[in-house]
Amino acid sequence: MPYDGEYATYRPLHRISECQRVTSLLARSKLLETARAVYAPKPVDAPLQVPNLPKFILAIDGSYAEVDVRNGYPGAKVGYCTTASVLLDLHLIGELDAERPVDPVEFRKTEQAASVDAALPGSNVVTRRQNSARASFREELYDLFTDIVVDEDDRTNLLYTYEVLLALKPTVNHQSCPYSESHGCPAQFVVGPGCTTCPTCARPVYSTDALRIHERFRDIGTNGEAFGLVMQVMERLLMIYFLRCFEHRNLLQRLTSLAFFIDGPLAVFGPPAWLSAAISHELKRLNQKVRAATNQDLLILGIEKTGAFVQHFEEIDQTETPGQQLFSSRQYMLLTDGYIKDRILHSDSRKRYGEDTYFGRKFFYKAQSGARIVASIPFLSDGQDTINSDDISLYPQFAAVCTLLDRVVSSRYANSVSPLIAANAQAAIPLQLGSKVLTQLARALLGTAENGR
Repeated sequence: MPYDGEYATYRPLHRISECQRVTSLLARSKLLETARAVYAPKPVDAPLQVPNLPKFILAIDGSYAEVDVRNGYPGAKVGYCTTASVLLDLHLIGELDAERPVDPVEFRKTEQAASVDAALPGSNVVTRRQNSARASFREELYDLFTDIVVDEDDRTNLLYTYEVLLALKPTVNHQSCPYSESHGCPAQFVVGPGCTTCPTCARPVYSTDALRIHERFRDIGTNGEAFGLVMQVMERLLMIYFLRCFEHRNLLQRLTSLAFFIDGPLAVFGPPAWLSAAISHELKRLNQKVRAATNQDLLILGIEKTGAFVQHFEEIDQTETPGQQLFSSRQYMLLTDGYIKDRILHSDSRKRYGEDTYFGRKFFYKAQSGARIVASIPFLSDGQDTINSDDISLYPQFAAVCTLLDRVVSSRYANSVSPLIAANAQAAIPLQLGSKVLTQLARALLGTAENGR
């Protein structure tokens, strides 16, 4: 591998092209023509567009940044996490689209944004009540969930929603005490709601310890992974939080006017992956009530911007004819377990793909504009909870999903959707300027705390 800024010369290329072993292999080889027929995907025409779409879209996206508050090794760091939710008025956007060019001031009126912003201790940063960075991180994460109240009328906090899901976690598998590594505590138990104590070492245990994010926290070094897991969990919890607020207000029938867009797949990865099954259970329960009231399913989409599936969609959409693409506008592929394991993420596992992490399934969709969208739709009933079938009749909202994607595809970025662009604009922390500002803020406030002010 070259050094940063070092560029290759043409000498190795010339040497390879002249190598007898190389030329001999190419001379005695040929292309396998049967492979094209065997592995060629078969896109399917999407259902006809439907006239009745949700009036609003709620898009949720998050961001995090880790900044140095003391340079050098081992240094000290603080993490900032922000999760933004943006409500878009789809009807008003449609009216403005008909009057192009659109006045930017008027267009901004189609969006209402709110965000949850937080700071969390990183390596070598402790709060006043703790004597280690990891313990400080655990306590602050619990306090963060306790403090987040998005709906001022409902007044329930994010912790309440989280602990509803925690109650659905299987109790068969116990987890190690959070102090097993730092203090050698041998206890294993089921983490319950609220703030309790370890039955062996009597130290504080928080309900958020069940997420096990602290296991990825390092007292020395970077904790980008831990902060990323916090962001991931908050994005998905907020969706359930909003849905339950509608339930508490007896407004579930209004959810036919609202679609949810989540950044990334409908999944939870890493130590908090158990949340996926709990979220799936809660979505099925809520959807059953929505369907009983409206005869419709919830409309929820996860959108992927990068990764193996995005790359695969780009690859299979190419043909040998330059400029010609395999997928026509408004064609889709509902990805099955066999296809994923054979063509994308090769696996011999008997467990279905994403069994422990996903609460939805993936599909490829080429929108009317030609944009390639990699999306996920949720499992909203036991009958939908499969990836062995590519029968879209299992998903009554699929026609509305495709129509909605046709409406919200953006021309600002390749293969993007406008709701998540808006949410990301609220959540994204500028890489250079943002980090500098946050570093200055952290250093100033930490200095104030150390001086006892």
